[in-house]
Amino acid sequence: MPGQQPRHWWAAVTARLRSANTYAVDGALAAVVAVPVSVQFANTSPGGATPLGVLLNAGTVLPLIWRRRAPFAVAVTVAAFSLLVSVYNRPGQDLPYGALLATYTVADLGRRWQRWSFLGGLVLILGPGALLVKHYGAADFLLDLLLPLSAYLLGTLARISRERAEALEERAEQLARGRAADVARAAAEERARIARDMHDLLAHAVSIMVVQAEAAPVIVRTDPDRAERAFDAIAEAGRDAMVQLRRLLGVLKEEQDAGVRAPPPTVAAVPALVAQMDSTSLRVDLGTGGEPRLLPADAEVAAYRIVQEALTNTVKHAGADSATVRLDWKDASLLITVTDDGRGPDGAAAPQAGGHGLIGIQERAAACGGHAETGPAPGGGFQVTARLPYIETGATGAHVPPVGAPDGPPRPAVAP
Repeated sequence: MPGQQPRHWWAAVTARLRSANTYAVDGALAAVVAVPVSVQFANTSPGGATPLGVLLNAGTVLPLIWRRRAPFAVAVTVAAFSLLVSVYNRPGQDLPYGALLATYTVADLGRRWQRWSFLGGLVLILGPGALLVKHYGAADFLLDLLLPLSAYLLGTLARISRERAEALEERAEQLARGRAADVARAAAEERARIARDMHDLLAHAVSIMVVQAEAAPVIVRTDPDRAERAFDAIAEAGRDAMVQLRRLLGVLKEEQDAGVRAPPPTVAAVPALVAQMDSTSLRVDLGTGGEPRLLPADAEVAAYRIVQEALTNTVKHAGADSATVRLDWKDASLLITVTDDGRGPDGAAAPQAGGHGLIGIQERAAACGGHAETGPAPGGGFQVTARLPYIETGATGAHVPPVGAPDGPPRPAVAP
């Protein structure tokens, strides 16, 4: 925003000065303070300036070079010299320039006991010190009291502002680390789920190979064609298992539970899933395009899980009334599109706000060689798209039954 630009500019300048050489910056400030102090000598009457007066005035300037190295010691020293300058007055100072800067510094950079000690001493010394100065009126006393207190207040505000900025920066870093940890944990959990699904698929492929290998020697003499198909099925199952094992490398695994689990759902079960979701308060339509093609086993599972997770996010987070699922069988990949008419990114899009479902969709698509994208839909709402590549042979075999039809049997490994 335009109104925030000056603040950013000032913060950048302040940070640059704080990171610069301490003696160089403080020496420059001492030189600036020395200018109005020197003017007092030019304006004094003949005989109004003495060597002692020069020494006392120099004592209010030179210690400022070490103001950030030793803020309390410099503040006490400069305040003492300023008080002596006011008492001796040969020449005096219209304003205690060095003392004001030293007071600001100790309020900004001093320790807690240093700040309170200096403030208490300031209040206690200003009153009795005023009695030592001739022709000292009430207005002069208030001015000399309010100026140091104002400098102290400005230093306190600067310190509070800096501490608050540091706290906010630390909080932002903690939140960033927390989000990164959440994303990493969600990715690891999703990879573990993928590993479990892949375990089932690979176990199924090995089982098919074993069964066909045991049956082939029996029928090789009586039915050579059937035996040939059995050997082809063994080869196909082996190639598919090798592909899955390659993709499984790098995926974190969890210890598998004992026992046999039911086969995972595939893209053929998407219509049943849509019909199930359509029976709820969310109206879901299914559209297909192109000729169904054969997908790798892991992509079959991923297609179902992606649609399932997208619709689950729609129901839980988007506040949508309707959703559309499209399965478009393109030349090289299956394009899955799930679109809803809900709140969009503020509802279901942000993983850190609504859970880790969208992270899981991207991980599943990437695990089988595809990719997924999530974001606002062109006409409003939210959209999930995923592309899953086919098997390189391009054989036709995937089947999508009509909406409401029961799931078909698993894809046969051997033609009857």
